[in-house]
Amino acid sequence: MDLRAELMPPSVGRQGLDELSSEIAWIADLVLRGAENAGEEIRAFNERTGHDYVALDFAEYEGNRDLAEFVLEAARPGRPRIVDVTTDELTEIVRRMLAGDPESDYYLRLFAANVTHPGVSDLIFHPPAELRGASAEQIVDEALKYRPIAL
Repeated sequence: MDLRAELMPPSVGRQGLDELSSEIAWIADLVLRGAENAGEEIRAFNERTGHDYVALDFAEYEGNRDLAEFVLEAARPGRPRIVDVTTDELTEIVRRMLAGDPESDYYLRLFAANVTHPGVSDLIFHPPAELRGASAEQIVDEALKYRPIAL
């Protein structure tokens, strides 16, 4: 199934990626040096990018991913909410993640932003026994049946 443009990972121009790369490296240096303005710079970065990064994300990103991956993630929406996403589209998003699509990180953020289940990544990557080997349809059904408990 083809996904409509709103559901595809947005492309980012080379200049934007280069600018973010420089900014991330600069903030990482501030964090590692313990600079007083590091927190302020991270807050400003988060406001511009729509993410919720903390100092540790900048200080230790090289342990989890390379700079290019961090930059691409920061360049794209942190919570890509699509108001009219369909069950079929969610199923295709999960199908792509299960197949190891190179854009799986983006699709995971997209899926998590569009369902209320708090542990969508676990449903896919560390499923409970009843979902081991489940199809994309079964995973989406499980995610969509979740209802938050009112306190």
